[in-house]
Amino acid sequence: MFSIIASVGKNNEIGKKGELVFHLKEDMEFFRKTTKNHTVVMGLNTWLSLPGKLKNRKNIVICEKDVPKADQTVKDLPSFIKNNQNTPEEIFVIGGGVIYKEFLPYAETIYLTEIDASDEKADTFFPIFDKAKYKTTLIKKGSEDGLNYSIVKYNKI
Repeated sequence: MFSIIASVGKNNEIGKKGELVFHLKEDMEFFRKTTKNHTVVMGLNTWLSLPGKLKNRKNIVICEKDVPKADQTVKDLPSFIKNNQNTPEEIFVIGGGVIYKEFLPYAETIYLTEIDASDEKADTFFPIFDKAKYKTTLIKKGSEDGLNYSIVKYNKI
């Protein structure tokens, strides 16, 4: 089963120049706790933006060439989706924008940290999805560094 996890601004912005748009400690902690001991799937740009391999997770990178230090490189995305969409394991899709868009139709759950702010210089965006097709659960509301946020779980109905 695929789940998506992301942090988004008011305009669905997620990235800028290969970095996250917003950096919230609470969001990072939620990400770590939620994805720990799971498989995480990402595109090459997301992999390159990380300080290194994510500990306590199986790191899979979607790329046409082998990616050193990744646990697995996936070159055939449609086959990977077909072979893993019905697995009982929760596989987390962690970015970037193109990868989110590819997996969105197959994701049963979406975890979004929705930040009440925007960045006009953002260059990567989370795909728009029909929230009416999901049951919404508020996990947490908070404020950090002057930014209000909500961590929301969307389960496909």
